[in-house]
Amino acid sequence: MNTVLFAVGAYLIGSISFAVVVSKLFRLDDPRSYGSKNPGATNVLRTGNKKAAILTLLGDGAKGFVAVWLAQHFGPAYGIGETGVALAAIAVFLGHLWPVFFRFVGGKGVATALGILLAVNGWLGLATLATWLIIAYAFRYSSLAALIAAVFAPFFYLLMFEVDAMLLAITAMSVLLIARHRKNIANLLSGKETRIGSKKKS
Repeated sequence: MNTVLFAVGAYLIGSISFAVVVSKLFRLDDPRSYGSKNPGATNVLRTGNKKAAILTLLGDGAKGFVAVWLAQHFGPAYGIGETGVALAAIAVFLGHLWPVFFRFVGGKGVATALGILLAVNGWLGLATLATWLIIAYAFRYSSLAALIAAVFAPFFYLLMFEVDAMLLAITAMSVLLIARHRKNIANLLSGKETRIGSKKKS
């Protein structure tokens, strides 16, 4: 029962869509109404408001980190083991993808996944972030960077640890993240994908 409660709590934390919340605070258009229609930092950046984009990125990343950190540090006292922590990780990620507070219309999970990985292991998170930065800098496509980082994340974990519940959770997150980018994949293949820094169309 405690494992279920921690998972539900993680899901609710994940359901806080910082792209929508921050956009309201800055009196910007709803990020679900322009650009890629994705409530995430990259789409918020299309408004030209870098502060809002940064806050969105930090918020989405922080909720992934916090949910896993709470399970790691307070879970053992309630009988939560490694499997329970892995469930919390996937739960907060699912909350971001399908947030109960926003009619189950969520983002693609890139920043939240990074926050989760950083909580699991700092080096794991940094290795995945470095992969994203290298691809993003080289090609200027956030989606391409996210896709490649998602592919490498489970391999990075396997290099550092062993096959366990967390590896399964990270692999599941990678698969879901790639699936959420299917439109971006089509745009990349057709040359229509928007580059990082492009503003929203009026």
